[in-house]
Amino acid sequence: MALHPWRKGPFSLFGVEIDSEWRSDWKWDRLEPHLSPLAGRRVLDVGCGNGYHCWRALGGGAELVVGIDPTRLCVMQFLALAGLIRSPRTAVLPLTLEDLPGDMAGFDTVLSMGVLYHRRSPIDHLRALRRLLRPGGELVLETLVVGGVDGDVLVPAGRYARMRNVWTIPGLATLESWIANCGFQAVRVVDVSATTTAEQRSTDWMRFESLAQALDPEDPGRTVEGLPAPRRAVVLATA
Repeated sequence: MALHPWRKGPFSLFGVEIDSEWRSDWKWDRLEPHLSPLAGRRVLDVGCGNGYHCWRALGGGAELVVGIDPTRLCVMQFLALAGLIRSPRTAVLPLTLEDLPGDMAGFDTVLSMGVLYHRRSPIDHLRALRRLLRPGGELVLETLVVGGVDGDVLVPAGRYARMRNVWTIPGLATLESWIANCGFQAVRVVDVSATTTAEQRSTDWMRFESLAQALDPEDPGRTVEGLPAPRRAVVLATA
């Protein structure tokens, strides 16, 4: 509890139930059936938070899982977990994507979960992810999307769902075009889901405001800023 707030989870540790803000297990359940088998793969999770999806990839049989996140608290949460789980095959490093060598090309699977809309240049983000994958490797991208025709991109004038650093939210067709134009093949949307207050909410382990306070109380289909409520897509592609 001293490492509050716990954003990703949940975790069950020797009778201690860490009920995190996000039900990240729901997101994993939507994604996992579509993944290439993780057995023996080298996995990178960009913007991994406390490493929840790193542990899930390790449980899927990955040979090595590396997470990167510059937030010290997230790294400390991972270290607290790692001290109990004790696996030499996973680590979370206090780094940004820009800190990594640009020509690594050593990962079989790269995850970018809830990061793209926080980047000033989504195209540069996608290109950087591409350079980290071996030929034939798999990109796993989860991001906010909006409805509409090809070319639609929402650029919030201020905050989006009370978040300050949301720069661009594309429509699905636009997102697919961006990914393909960055050199990926076999681009496919495997899930689109509205984010609900059952999946993202305040708990004893994350006592700050959450999604419920970011939605219009009279119209939950809109944010408090009057923008479309959060909807998230999972897209897979091949390098």
